[in-house]
Amino acid sequence: MIDKIVALALEEDTALGDITSDNIFTLKDKSSARLVAKQNLILCGINLAKEIFEYVDRNLVFKTKFNDGDKIKKGTVIATVSGATLSILKAERTVLNFMQRMSGIATQANELNKICKKYGVMLVDTRKTLPALRKFDKYAVKTGGAKNHRMSLSDAVLIKDNHIAAAGSITKAVQKIRQNIGHTNKIEVETKNLAEVKEALKAQADIIMLDNMTPKEIEKMVAFVEGRAILEASGGINPNNLEEYAKTGVDVISMGCLTHSVKSADISLLI
Repeated sequence: MIDKIVALALEEDTALGDITSDNIFTLKDKSSARLVAKQNLILCGINLAKEIFEYVDRNLVFKTKFNDGDKIKKGTVIATVSGATLSILKAERTVLNFMQRMSGIATQANELNKICKKYGVMLVDTRKTLPALRKFDKYAVKTGGAKNHRMSLSDAVLIKDNHIAAAGSITKAVQKIRQNIGHTNKIEVETKNLAEVKEALKAQADIIMLDNMTPKEIEKMVAFVEGRAILEASGGINPNNLEEYAKTGVDVISMGCLTHSVKSADISLLI
């Protein structure tokens, strides 16, 4: 899968060659380059960077003393690569695109997870990821210290508003699910108000998602449920209000912004 994605990324950038580099250098020209952190960050994608350089040219020599998950300070030389100048330049943007995005996700996940840990709340991602790159995005979330929600629709039962509307009710949707899945699967139900929370509890949902509720509303739901189901807060939660939600007593907070609007980390490749 990695080779396929790397090949597509490189094809996107270099399928017709590099009109600049190809007309300045030949394969006989050699260079050394360094990957430099331009900010403090949680490193992610270093092994992928090595694979991309080797995919482009197996004679390139890539060296690093760091691993994914390491805390990197601004100005640190993360890695070096040496060999054909053309090969380094061909791989440069693809390497940086992956490393910058993945390190950006890991860095943000690390910062936000610290807030949740203070209150004993699990922070998880969502499926709001870059199309075809979900495994990379979710790997970066875990590298940063947070956890993954569903990887795909096949992973877990999550009865959402559209399922409920099409089935007729929470009760009917849960009953249908129970008729068709095994005993090892947990059932999560999305709810928008107290009436739906009550219905989900009566249907014996294992997990209840409190969707787009305010912190005060969630506090009331926590008090009402009293531990009879795992409670997940989701929707409208961002870095600015995360602590308010973490204080409510919920078990889990899921945040789409961990992956869908992340700011890439600042990393440069310098020859």
